Amino acid sequence: MSLTSALSTAQSSLSNYATQTNVVSRNISNASDPNYSRRDAVLTNSLFGAQGVNIQRAQDTALFVRSITDTSTASAQQTLLTGLTDLKNILGGNDYESSPSVLIATMRDTLATYAAKPSEATLAQMAIADAVTTANGLNDASKAVQTVRYEADKEIKRQVDTLNELLARFETSNNRVYSGTQTGKDVNAELDERESLIKQISSIIGVTQVTRAGNDVALYTSDGVTLFETVARPVEFEPSSGFSASLEGKQVFVDGVPLGAGMGANTTGRGSLQSLLQIRDDYAPAMQTQLDEIARALVVTFAESDQSATPTLPDMPGLFTWAGGTVPAGATIEPGIASTLAVNPALIQSLGGDPKLLRDGGINGAAYSSNPTGATGYSSLLDAHVLALDTPMAFDAAAGLSSSASLMEFAAESIGWLELNRSDAGTAAESREASRFRSVEALSSITGVSLDEEMSMLLELEQAYKASARLIAAVDEMLQALMAAAR
Repeated sequence: MSLTSALSTAQSSLSNYATQTNVVSRNISNASDPNYSRRDAVLTNSLFGAQGVNIQRAQDTALFVRSITDTSTASAQQTLLTGLTDLKNILGGNDYESSPSVLIATMRDTLATYAAKPSEATLAQMAIADAVTTANGLNDASKAVQTVRYEADKEIKRQVDTLNELLARFETSNNRVYSGTQTGKDVNAELDERESLIKQISSIIGVTQVTRAGNDVALYTSDGVTLFETVARPVEFEPSSGFSASLEGKQVFVDGVPLGAGMGANTTGRGSLQSLLQIRDDYAPAMQTQLDEIARALVVTFAESDQSATPTLPDMPGLFTWAGGTVPAGATIEPGIASTLAVNPALIQSLGGDPKLLRDGGINGAAYSSNPTGATGYSSLLDAHVLALDTPMAFDAAAGLSSSASLMEFAAESIGWLELNRSDAGTAAESREASRFRSVEALSSITGVSLDEEMSMLLELEQAYKASARLIAAVDEMLQALMAAAR
């Protein structure tokens, strides 16, 4: 090898080592970035034997697809669990101390005590106070359920706005990748950005990517609706200003197609949007119908009947009344009755009422009195109320619970329904988060940066760089010696 060839080879090596060192340094500086894929500077030989450096981006398409799928399912499951936990907190958390079941049980025990001592005015007032607490509890729970729906609706709007922003950024990023690929430009940074956007989109809505010619990508929802193809498709949603038991939320449209809600505690939803819809449109309304059925049953259970020898007057609300002012007929849900349930003012002493009417009847007039003489030892009506709370009655099957059960059983079953769904959602959330963690970790092991490996490579490059530098120095000395000998 001539000195000129040796010098040229050494200079080429120095240039290649500098490029490799730059790549390794960039890897090290981005080691903490989860969206950065490791670059490998690979030495290649041309047809003429010249060496060059080809920068390759670490990637695994199959693992990336798995990771975004697991991200979607884990996000959906966690969102559902959070929503169900919010519903559970309405009833007082782990002990359900604010639940209708506990409140009604407390009222029943007080009524039983009053029935044992019907002459005690203090017990009458305690029974009325417990009834007020029960009615207020149902009012507050109904209001809180609608608040959960409203907050879910607001979060849907926020995430739809975020999704549209991400899709607009994805369009820009995808155009850069496509044009850069056509011109032979290094688009590794743009690929990192594009994949980062896909990850963020997948946490909001299930996404499937299809890679086409020229490194172009199209995005579809898990249901096959187009999210992005050449241009971003619109995701539209109109939020509601408030909710009630009879008001339904508006739909989310992806490219004009309505997005369905997830189903089941182990949700079929992909991404947080579908689970938010599930909380707003399925679970919260189901809990509302159960509260309404409990409230309806309270009005029916404590209703007064005409006590005349030949009854002609209709049944009227007794201890409990509501905005409708009547006793609901049939086992049919009265939407929103839980929000207006109240203790009859005729029984509240501070409002000029008489608590003893709970013992005697006659809240709606003399014709409804069961104890017209006012006997202080009379307890038949109180005993009947206590017994009625544990006597089977008809409930609307649309509430999702038993259609025939006592009020106490129905209220307890409502807690069981919520706890079962929340427990199943929690178990599924743990499983799906574990799956997401494993897939992300597996992808990271391939595309992520290992500082130990990069530092070791940097030391090797440093030694190789020094060797090339020494070769140049040796060639320089030889050339100087030749020049000196030629003088």
